Amino acid sequence: MIGRLSGTLLEKNPPQIVLDVQGVGYEVDVPMSTFYNLPALNEKVVLHTQLIVREDAHLLFGFLTHEERIAFRQLLKISGVGPKLALSVLSGLSIADLAAAVANKDANRLTKIPGVGKKTAERLLLELQGKFTASGVGSAQGAATTSSSNDIVNALLALGYNEKEADWAAKQLPKDADVSGGIRQALKLLSKA
Repeated sequence: MIGRLSGTLLEKNPPQIVLDVQGVGYEVDVPMSTFYNLPALNEKVVLHTQLIVREDAHLLFGFLTHEERIAFRQLLKISGVGPKLALSVLSGLSIADLAAAVANKDANRLTKIPGVGKKTAERLLLELQGKFTASGVGSAQGAATTSSSNDIVNALLALGYNEKEADWAAKQLPKDADVSGGIRQALKLLSKA
């Protein structure tokens, strides 16, 4: 089992990267949340990894945080969820957003992820219920903050902004922003961008 890699980042081809570890180049698939936070090429990086051995391939998945790897493993335990779909879920939602979607039973948020239909979203909500707090991923306070953040994002989406713009605006707001004030501030930010 390969649990961790520390080396030099050689290539970035989303969702795959190549990591040089003492002369050996490892091809590692990473979620977009990890990809966007990677350092520049030829810089050092440490990844928490998950090796999946199949009959026809050995697949290596990497994560910048331990929490992402835990969430990935939780997703793999769900019937019908393979590594590519688990990676897609983690690319589409942050851990906090996923924990909030599960806590709020928000299937609509999950169906916006490519490859996740209504039935899969419902299965994810059912199977992941209570898993994030038990494994230390997400917290009640984080879920409450994320809930108002999700309300702000959903309001911006309803107003015609795309998901990337809405998420960016929500991340610029103070963590304790209430929904109505947050929407007003987000609209001001988006009008200036």
